[in-house]
Amino acid sequence: MEKTIIINIGNTIIHIEESAYELLKAYLNEVKQHFSNHADDLEIVTDIENRIAELLAEQLAEQKKQVVDAADVNSVVAQMGRVQDFDSVEENEDEPIINAGYQHQYTEKKLYRDMDDRVVAGVCSGIAHYINTEAKWIRLAMLLFTFLGGAGLLIYGILWVIMPKATSRLEKMEMKGEPANLQGFQKNLDEELQAVKERLNEVNRHAQPLFARLGMFIGEFFEWLGRFIAGTGKVIFKVIAGFIILFGILFLITLIIGTAAFQGFWDASIYEYFPFSVINDGNRGAILLGAFIVLFIPILALVLFSIRVAFNKQAINKTLSFALLIVWLIGVAVTGYQAAKISSEFKQHAELTETVDLKSYKTYVIDIDKSKYFSREDSIAFHVDADNKNQIVVDDYEDGPFVSPNKIRININKSETSASRLITKFESQGKTFPSALQNAQNINYSYDLKDSVFVFNPRFQLNKGAIWRNQEVHLNLEIPVGTKVIIKQDSYRYINNYWAWTCSDAENDNDNYTVWIMTDEGLKCVAQLKEEALQKKALNQELLKLESLQRNTAVDTVNQDSVSRRIREVKDELGIESR
Repeated sequence: MEKTIIINIGNTIIHIEESAYELLKAYLNEVKQHFSNHADDLEIVTDIENRIAELLAEQLAEQKKQVVDAADVNSVVAQMGRVQDFDSVEENEDEPIINAGYQHQYTEKKLYRDMDDRVVAGVCSGIAHYINTEAKWIRLAMLLFTFLGGAGLLIYGILWVIMPKATSRLEKMEMKGEPANLQGFQKNLDEELQAVKERLNEVNRHAQPLFARLGMFIGEFFEWLGRFIAGTGKVIFKVIAGFIILFGILFLITLIIGTAAFQGFWDASIYEYFPFSVINDGNRGAILLGAFIVLFIPILALVLFSIRVAFNKQAINKTLSFALLIVWLIGVAVTGYQAAKISSEFKQHAELTETVDLKSYKTYVIDIDKSKYFSREDSIAFHVDADNKNQIVVDDYEDGPFVSPNKIRININKSETSASRLITKFESQGKTFPSALQNAQNINYSYDLKDSVFVFNPRFQLNKGAIWRNQEVHLNLEIPVGTKVIIKQDSYRYINNYWAWTCSDAENDNDNYTVWIMTDEGLKCVAQLKEEALQKKALNQELLKLESLQRNTAVDTVNQDSVSRRIREVKDELGIESR
């Protein structure tokens, strides 16, 4: 009676006698030590354990017993081979000692897909290993079958499904018919290492000439560059340095004057216009100083370096250089902090909507009020009497001091009911939703409605003390189908989606307005609709003449074909389905 233990080898549970376990454990330790110097040692040992488990399971099934004994282990070791065989070969390669018991062992091949030599799925390469031929002939045959009725694709697809992939080392060995013993594993490993070495040598052979030529080119280029700098290049660099000094000094002077102007020489109202209107009152000084430092110091450093190049003098010492660098970094930090702080005030979005029901008219007129809106403070500043109706300041659109991103946009849409209405939407952004909503409420916009005539202000105003936070005003005029709209020329740039000047071209007159009508498809130009109606009428008349000509049997066959072709073209233009 002998002690029996349970082991797990290759994910297989096996009952084994203690003496047999010691033999198997010693053998596996030798195998692990032999392959320990290889990068794939864990994978190789795992494959060997799987193979040993498979052989032990076969022996138990053949002998119809449940416990592995020492004789079974010795039999498996004899089939797998011992590590000493490889050690003997390495010590004396001229006289290799190979175990004849497994050297010529025949192993039946198994059909797998070769994933290492695949073009698509490795089917052809796997078949080539199985029948011991080159993969290119199998691929050629498969290609011929594909061109001869497409059977090749069907066969390839079926084989792709039924053939398993050779993923593990043991499966690759079975695919090539190599014996699943230590010699086979060692041979497979040597072949892999040799293949990697050959690929690296091939890459080196192709890369070395390229690197050599590139190195020579770089070396020659820098030699030429050195000679150029020492000769003609020195003069050119001095001239360039002179220009840099001249324009750099002019830029520095302009920057100083501009900063002083923004700081106090200019009127404070400049901050009411974009992009200065984005900056908070408390942050203006810090941002102005930081931006001045960020721009001034690099230009100053460039000028000083150019002086050194032009006059061969050291224009700045190291202490001053480090001081300027520290000051510049402080300016970058301050400017970046303030920019991030302002950017955070555009995170949230809020909208306010105001709807006004309108009295229905058959025709509406849309015009723009070009007079500039003035508050009482503006009137005093510009010496304009706000109560004097005879004095009107006209907005100069894009060219004057009133330019700011506060234009309105007008949409004219079809009403879903028979009623007309005007929807005004105020939008803004802010750091939080309440602040964004407050910014939207700070929008001050007015328009004038007299009967059916709309006179819109082209821009809106912000309440005193309010800061620009991407405020927008969108006007949506909804009118029923059949309602006409007269759009004055000054309104063209504020109307969304409609190219009003194309309608003016269609009208071909000198009026300063265009006439539109609301249809089921949206707003349409009346003049363009009339042109389309005339064109459709002309096409219908042409179609009647062509169909009459087609029924005339006296027309020869060539002309009949031409008439039929033209009929089809006319029907396509009219949207009539040809039969």
